Amino acid sequence: MIKTILALLIAAAMSAASAQQQPIEDFFNNPEFNEPVLSPSGRYLAAKVASKENGRDMLAVVDLRDNKAQAIAGFSSADIGHLQWVSDNRLLFDLNDKTASEGERIYAPGLFAVDRDGTHFRQLAERANHFVRDGMAKKLLPWHTFMLSQVGAQDSEWVYVTDNNIAGLGDLRDVALLRLNTLNGRTEEVSRPGDTMGWVLDNKGAPRLTYTLDKSIRNIYLRDSGNDQWRKVASFDTYRGGPDAFTPLAFGPEGTLYVISSKVKDRAAVHTFDVATGKVSEQPLIQLDGYDFSGRLIMRGDKLLGIRYLRDAYDTLWFDPDMKQMQEAVNKLLPNTINMLDLPTHAETANVLVTAYSDVQPSVYFIYNSETKKLDRVGASRPNIKPSHMGAEEEVRYTARDGLEIPAMLTVPLQSSGKNLPMVVLVHGGPYVRGSRWGWRSDVQFLASRGYVVLEPEYRGSTGFGDAHFRAGWKQWGLKMQDDIADGVKWAVAKGYADPKRVCIAGASYGGYATLMGLVNDPDLYKCGVDWVGVTDIKLLYTGHWLHADDMPERWKKYGMPDLIGDMEKDAAQLKATSPLEQAARINRPLLLAYGGADKRVPIVHGTKFRDAVQATNKDVEWIEYAEEGHGWYLPKNRIDFWTRVEKFLDRQIGPNAKP
Repeated sequence: MIKTILALLIAAAMSAASAQQQPIEDFFNNPEFNEPVLSPSGRYLAAKVASKENGRDMLAVVDLRDNKAQAIAGFSSADIGHLQWVSDNRLLFDLNDKTASEGERIYAPGLFAVDRDGTHFRQLAERANHFVRDGMAKKLLPWHTFMLSQVGAQDSEWVYVTDNNIAGLGDLRDVALLRLNTLNGRTEEVSRPGDTMGWVLDNKGAPRLTYTLDKSIRNIYLRDSGNDQWRKVASFDTYRGGPDAFTPLAFGPEGTLYVISSKVKDRAAVHTFDVATGKVSEQPLIQLDGYDFSGRLIMRGDKLLGIRYLRDAYDTLWFDPDMKQMQEAVNKLLPNTINMLDLPTHAETANVLVTAYSDVQPSVYFIYNSETKKLDRVGASRPNIKPSHMGAEEEVRYTARDGLEIPAMLTVPLQSSGKNLPMVVLVHGGPYVRGSRWGWRSDVQFLASRGYVVLEPEYRGSTGFGDAHFRAGWKQWGLKMQDDIADGVKWAVAKGYADPKRVCIAGASYGGYATLMGLVNDPDLYKCGVDWVGVTDIKLLYTGHWLHADDMPERWKKYGMPDLIGDMEKDAAQLKATSPLEQAARINRPLLLAYGGADKRVPIVHGTKFRDAVQATNKDVEWIEYAEEGHGWYLPKNRIDFWTRVEKFLDRQIGPNAKP
């Protein structure tokens, strides 16, 4: 769907070919302005803004009637995390710390509320460190209290929050729902049908759906409007899926429950769920050609206005005629970007938030007045980025050796001929996720700005492209999943994009595993490899404590991994043959390895064991360890240091200074 704007920018790019490179800091420093949210009425805009004094993210509110901005919350020892409007007068937020590494991070975000003018500040939940309080001895909620991602009714000082019963790292036992008064801290627990794990509010902001997990079985419970009694309406295997499996999406007008299901044509689509019969509708309401549905419904009051969805890029389909016209008007004002419109929930003004982005342009934010047709810029995530220095990106499709179609993103440097270039194959992690989308991304555009064409394959096992594409990757680590990546390289060479003698494979987590297995399986295809925080032995996923709170590892190890990755006993020979650690002696290409000392998802033992094994036969191995980092680089200084090292490594191996 999305075509690159290469034709529009080629002249400017060629004239700028000798321009100075974009500094690396512009790619990997923290954003300067992000997460803007309109108040329910649309009169005010809240956002996170970097402090000029200490760089910390503050909470600021702009009065859109006169465009006066005021910082209403900010701390010297923490950054504003998530934020949402409680009402038109009050905001809820939590905290994080952008200066803390994984080993130093506090996972309890705390919970705070403040009026939009900065008054009536109150801490509501503990944070597991010394922190500023409001000076009054008030009882705080425990550290494991979290914001709910859904907003509630937004018409009082009350919100819903979750109380997560966490028994230990990676061991989430259950999730209770609390109704919280943000002015006095009083709470009311919502009744529940057992050890619930998640919640969905209806379009009026009331709890209507929850679910429990019994081993691998997910049980869905509903309660009717005005009724406190929960009833089970569905059960299915949460890992294996199946025709009866679904993901709740949202409640619409009249209590209609919309769900995401792969019941028809192998693609996850939007269906309705009959709460009386417990059945998913036979035919989808919304289905995307070639993609699983991912997105959200846009509603106002009792009307479904449109749908936000992801194909190759995020975009919006409007059902409402007035919104269609508004979208067309904004697109005329901003012709070279995708422009996403976000409406206030209880609009009393003509203000609409516009997020504009493209492959070469990081997000820029505007307020559009639907009455005056005026567009005012309010902030940019990365204002220093120069689109003329970026790369043109498009989705491509190629055929794997067994006939399976593989989607991929291809990014070509604008300041180049586009032909016979050095190439980096960037393999996404997961692996059971979607790895890329059309739009500006720091790692891809940094590589493109340095002259590399970037290929990002959505190998089998990736999600977002149908159930068959996902299931084709089961138990294919190092096998057909690896072949898909190699076949992408051969496609790019055949199309003339890549120089076959200058190809490097790179990736993090599973992408790091695929990097190492690529060097094992296809040594003639790759000149070098870059692996950061990569899995080096599948057995270590079982025995090496691959822990992360979001992964629910014990359930995942017992009910998910044997089917998706491999059984420790039944598939022992396959797991050994597809283990980079076991096959380390076969890797003879230059290799850059980077790991975090505080990584709890892929512990550093993956890195150190493999480093020792591969260095026994390969002397061209560079090792980087960030002792304080976890599964990825949280600190800007480490992101900048890592990518500086990657730049130098690639330059030596496949770049301008590479030896023939």
